[in-house]
Amino acid sequence: AMVTMPIDQILSLALLQGLTEFLPISSSAHLVLLPQFVIWEKQDLAFDVAVHVGSLLAVVLYFRRDLIAMAHAIFERVVRHKSSQNATLAGRVVVATIPICVSGLLLKGLVDDWVRSTEQRSFAVIATTTLVFGLLLGWADRRGRGERTEHEVSLADALWIGLAQAIAPIPGTSRSGVTVTAALFRGLDRSAAARFSFLLSIPTILLAGGYEGFDLVVGSAPVNWLALALGITLSALSAYFCIHFFLKLIEKIGMMPFVLYRIALAIVLVLILCYL
Repeated sequence: AMVTMPIDQILSLALLQGLTEFLPISSSAHLVLLPQFVIWEKQDLAFDVAVHVGSLLAVVLYFRRDLIAMAHAIFERVVRHKSSQNATLAGRVVVATIPICVSGLLLKGLVDDWVRSTEQRSFAVIATTTLVFGLLLGWADRRGRGERTEHEVSLADALWIGLAQAIAPIPGTSRSGVTVTAALFRGLDRSAAARFSFLLSIPTILLAGGYEGFDLVVGSAPVNWLALALGITLSALSAYFCIHFFLKLIEKIGMMPFVLYRIALAIVLVLILCYL
């Protein structure tokens, strides 16, 4: 049960989840690696749900105006048959969420168990995905000088971005990384790619958290509510801070700092593998 999770583990993992969930560097990779580096027990389900709830709160709070506008636009569309950019954007987010619903159900447990089954395997998989998808992100950023905003996402764009997101359950790919990569390849500008990716994270995190939350409710493990509250608060604060600065800086710095970080992380993992 979570009662056994020490406070430093709760703080570290909650901060790590918040900071990496929305950066294109893979939160799942970091959450797999950190406990192995510092020899912690694998965090339990309740804590996973808590840090997801924190990330969700942050993104909903940050995009509250957009979400209210989209909800209003959907109402206008359904009740008054009035079409608008916001209603279309909401529809595109729904379409782009469909592939991850399928792959999430099929892959989630299988991939996690397979990747985490041995230390060598988790390092090898994460080194590969971190490098390959990092280089793809760099390529998309260099070649894509798109001008389009998130309101100009076509049905085909939404499908491509959704299909890219479908491979996100594999640790090291990075949900935000692959969706931003796909959006850049489809001609969106950097902030539009990031904004669409963040909007897309809302139903995705909601589904993942709901799926794990259901397991939690059905299970009978005791829950440490203080640890949960701490996990939610810390991951929410760090995620909000992260979204704010990522969107502020993205047009200036581009994706290269994240690409270089991913290459460096892959090299470190390969070196560790050589010694294991």
